[in-house]
Amino acid sequence: MKLFNRHVTPTHANHAVPNPARQQGGLARRSPSLRRLTPALLLAFSLSAQTSVSVTELTPNVLVFATNNGNVVASVGPDGAFLVGTPSADSTQQISDFIAKRTKGTFRYVVIGPQDLAHTQGDAGWVQRGAFVAMHENALGRLGGHGMGTTRPLPQHLQDLGVDRPRIAFSEVITFDINGDAVHVIHQSAAFSDADSIVHFHAGNVLYFGDVFPGDGYPEIDPQQGGKLDGIVKILSGWTNDKVQIVPARGKVLKGADVKAYCDMITSVRTRIQHLIDDGKTEAEIVATHPTSEFDGRWGNGRIKPDQFVHEVFTALKPKQ
Repeated sequence: MKLFNRHVTPTHANHAVPNPARQQGGLARRSPSLRRLTPALLLAFSLSAQTSVSVTELTPNVLVFATNNGNVVASVGPDGAFLVGTPSADSTQQISDFIAKRTKGTFRYVVIGPQDLAHTQGDAGWVQRGAFVAMHENALGRLGGHGMGTTRPLPQHLQDLGVDRPRIAFSEVITFDINGDAVHVIHQSAAFSDADSIVHFHAGNVLYFGDVFPGDGYPEIDPQQGGKLDGIVKILSGWTNDKVQIVPARGKVLKGADVKAYCDMITSVRTRIQHLIDDGKTEAEIVATHPTSEFDGRWGNGRIKPDQFVHEVFTALKPKQ
């Protein structure tokens, strides 16, 4: 993998400010030598001191934008752009500008993945840009959308961010035929939440699972959003070969072997905690045994810390009163 750093002067509206470094290097689409680098072409650019977005090119048409709220997978080509993920509101201008330099197509389709209410940034500002913005109906309902009758108020934290919620809901499957690819967004049984989906870029051979596969740490299982521990392995267990590129919710692009390691970790921790519950141990006693210790080096540095994951598993497995 080769790295190409771009420090880009911020732009306003559609007026681009000349930048000597950018003029010297150009973007990947303008440089034959860069176009030949496949599939791990990484372009990193910083639009301001506060916000940084990196771009990984998986294929000539499939990109991954890493924002401070999560990854966004994009198909960008002659038809326009399709994006799916959990973008941050402060990344939307940068992503929009970058896409505009790669395609003259005007269509913008955005599917926002489910997140816990502390992290969601609604539509991240894409509705204001005239994009078609969709979200699974269960997740959208928690943001006050997908209701009957009078529209409910926008959650205060979305108002504070200056964003909206998506305006379109889907139930089981939504598909996009764009840029020579067939992209299927397929609702799954509950895992992180009851709004989880597999997103499959068929021609690009790329998969995205949202927070079912966070990539940077232990899973979050949110019972308040219908999440279920066993749903994670159920969704992921069929995708453990290395024939596809897998984009996690956060972090670098991974392979099936990483998914297998993640599933094996969950199964191992689940088994250990179940044995301890069967032995009559309390949650505090189970936490004190550090049942995740051998996995903490790889999975213990994300949003969910080891003891939080143990609590999640214990809560999922403890006998119901």
